[in-house]
Formats: sequence, structure tokens, C-alpha cells
Amino acid sequence: MEGRDDPGVGARLVGVVITYLDTNVAVWLAQKSMDRISTVALDHLRHTATDCRVSPTVLLELAFLYEIGRILLPAADIQRKLGAEAGVTVCDLGFPLIVETALRENWTHDPFDRLITAHARANSLAWLVTSDRRIREAYPRAIW
Repeated sequence: MEGRDDPGVGARLVGVVITYLDTNVAVWLAQKSMDRISTVALDHLRHTATDCRVSPTVLLELAFLYEIGRILLPAADIQRKLGAEAGVTVCDLGFPLIVETALRENWTHDPFDRLITAHARANSLAWLVTSDRRIREAYPRAIW
């Protein structure tokens, strides 16, 4: 019988480290441009993170960047590439909770940065790999 005294209960919880990727990091990973990612961030991704995710907001920002010609691949292609090559998944945390958290992210007026940061914060202060200085200043578990 599984329960509080089951030795497997704690073992299944230990070691899960959820880490979100900011939009730039997602692009660089998909392009295999590891030289664009800091050593600290790469070390975290390679040795600490066990569950890498992107917020659906990252996919929306990727779509906008593709539409204006800033990136070469559509969001869906980047998502497939990240999933197949790096095991990155799209997080399905509830949108109402994310928006409720984003309402308190008043350090920026960029809706993408606000939602991406709120997504990590709403998921138990998960790690967020980002090159964005403003996010790093505002979010205590940002890595770069």
C-alpha cells in the first residue's frame, strides 16, 4: 500500500528541478548556438534542470518574431526542435493563475516578459534561464 510511509514517495519527488527558458534562450538552443548562452546557464541546463519547459507565451513571442522577420523558423518548428533535441515541453500551468501572478509583475510593460516571468513565479518559483537583465533584476530565480 502506498502512503506516507512508502519509501518510493520521497524518491519520486527528489531531484525534479523545473526550469523555464526565456524566448532568446529557446531560439539559441534550437539553433544550437550554445556560444550565445552563458556558462552558468548551460551548466544549469546540463546538470541541474531535469524538467525544461517553455511558457506558451514564448511560443506566441516566437510567432511574432517570425512574422516580423527576426527569426527564420516558425514557432511550431522551434517547439518541435526543442522537444525532439532537448526534451523541452510546453507548460500547461493554468492561465488564470499565470495572469493573476502577472498582474503583480509591474516592473515591466512588456507583456511577453511579464507573462514569462509570472509563469515561472506561479510554478513554485521555478528557475528561469534568461539573458534579459531586467528579468534577472526582478526575478530571484533567474539564471544567466
